[in-house]
Amino acid sequence: MITCSRTTCFAPDSTCDLGHLDHTCCSAWKKKSGAEGHREELATNELLLPWSGSALGLTDLGFVAARQKPLLVGIVGPQNAGKTTLLAAWYLLLSRGLARAGKRCFSGSYSFAGWEAVANALRWSPGQPPNFPPHTTSRGGRTPGLLHLGFRDLTGKDCGYLFADAPGEWFQKWAINREAVDGEGARWVAKYADVFLLIADRGALSGPNMGSARNSFQLLARRLSVEAGSRPVALVWTKSDISIAPEMEAMVRETVFNLMPNTPEFFVSVQADAEGYPDIRSGLQDLLDWTLEIRRNFVSLPPIQSSVSDPLFMFGTR
Repeated sequence: MITCSRTTCFAPDSTCDLGHLDHTCCSAWKKKSGAEGHREELATNELLLPWSGSALGLTDLGFVAARQKPLLVGIVGPQNAGKTTLLAAWYLLLSRGLARAGKRCFSGSYSFAGWEAVANALRWSPGQPPNFPPHTTSRGGRTPGLLHLGFRDLTGKDCGYLFADAPGEWFQKWAINREAVDGEGARWVAKYADVFLLIADRGALSGPNMGSARNSFQLLARRLSVEAGSRPVALVWTKSDISIAPEMEAMVRETVFNLMPNTPEFFVSVQADAEGYPDIRSGLQDLLDWTLEIRRNFVSLPPIQSSVSDPLFMFGTR
């Protein structure tokens, strides 16, 4: 198999390390022999951008974090719980100017192509009714795809966010066994995320396998309560237009609030319900506002007495 000569590049399985949409056009890609190699040499080797616009990987984080370390949002939930749909709905609201985003305005993204890939299915077009995004596959990846958003507050200060789009199978295996081989991506999210959104799928909790869904959620909540530590966690009810048994809802709440007492609760859906949830935007907006309000804990230095105003020498010299 022909591979790239750059050790930090994972093409063709992932994006080109130098930003080429077609990795065969990169000068670092090992040339093929014969007619096929000749065609590749004729292709342009012009460097495009240091990012491709697709979902970011670990090799892209240095570029994104060069100016400011973005906050990582870990969306934790079982398979088919609506994690990718939540991200797609946020993106569509922002693209139409319908999301409040608190006191912030959208300022850009390094992963527009990645956002479009997850949100395109929710758009309506002639001959193509809206549908849910395709299932996030667990094959081939050891870390989740990261989708970037930037916001600017009223003072002009920028803040970047990375949203981890990880398959639910990772979290289900991680909840059972923290050291599971197939749970490496979930461990990465648990280690580096600054805030967690714990997904409770009302569709699964009201379906024929509700007992299994309840047990899986309880295992996941217990695992997350240990791993999250003091980091903020929100309980997010997805598919909130679906009714579930009051006993099931109370059991889920009891599990989460006993483990993490200060957890806020949100209801989101992409389908309107005239009786219970007529405004599908409000839940999505409230959750986005809360997420964007999270700030990383800063290091607090002890108060000192010093006659030097320069902070470089304030703690003295050796």
